[in-house]
Amino acid sequence: MKRILILFWLSVAVVSALTTPPVAALREEGGWRILTSNGIANHPTGAFPNANNPNTVSPQAYEFRMTLKPKAAPKPTPSERAFFGVAVNGVPFEPGTAEFWKRDPRSGWVAEAKSGQVNLGLDEHDAHVQPNGAYHYHGLPTGLIQSLNGAKPDQMLLLGWAADGFPIYAARGHQAPMDATSPLVPMRSSYRLKKGTRPAGDEGPGGKYDGYYTQDYEYAAGQGDLDECHGRFGVTPEHPEGIYHYYITDEFPYMSRMWKGEADASFQKQGGGPPGGGRGRRGGPGGPGGPGFGPPAPGMGPRGGPPVADRQEADLC
Repeated sequence: MKRILILFWLSVAVVSALTTPPVAALREEGGWRILTSNGIANHPTGAFPNANNPNTVSPQAYEFRMTLKPKAAPKPTPSERAFFGVAVNGVPFEPGTAEFWKRDPRSGWVAEAKSGQVNLGLDEHDAHVQPNGAYHYHGLPTGLIQSLNGAKPDQMLLLGWAADGFPIYAARGHQAPMDATSPLVPMRSSYRLKKGTRPAGDEGPGGKYDGYYTQDYEYAAGQGDLDECHGRFGVTPEHPEGIYHYYITDEFPYMSRMWKGEADASFQKQGGGPPGGGRGRRGGPGGPGGPGFGPPAPGMGPRGGPPVADRQEADLC
């Protein structure tokens, strides 16, 4: 049964250099939260194409489905190259990239979009554009935060939902997880750089663990406030009884690389299959299929690889 229908129509004037207004519709139906959108942000984006991202923002046809009763699974599931979640404005969240060592997705070495050592043309919202025109966030969506924060300056800020239905918040949470009267503080990541050097030769790119690759980091339980999924259980404005929830922060992994619960297939992207070789839900982003680790695509080699423009033409991050 349809319970809620919220339709966001925002002025074309707030969208820089776009002719299509942002549209996102949210409803609850049959135990699902369903968000359909054209993927156009409700804030001005950076200039695209740009020197490090030759792609142009264009409307998409998204329908994301999230359970209204999320449950933790026995163990986390890596999101790999799927969309991790979706923002309330209908723009997807995606932490990973398709920039692989030796251009090989099977290598296990993936360059970090926010490492500061590779320029993938991110704008001031930690976002850029895929070859199909899909604008997506790799980190804190500053424009979205600014548009939302006026109404909730002293509260945790709901940014969206993950594919498993658990909510995603901006970087601050209550100091005491179950006490809504405790002060809001920045959430600290429990990941850290590994010590020593990476394997070399056929096993890896070599060199010091410096954050260039996702695999340069390791989880250290108890080091910060958040668990291996970059989240925790606690109270939120929308869930005063407490719920597991994720955070997006300025520290690696920025947003989670793993789902705590069971992700819906509507977040899988076209090209390859989701983990386990299944098929994506029809009607999801890009239709059937999902990311998985499909055929090698031109991407990034080690330092000194192909020109940035060549990399981005094939970037699926």
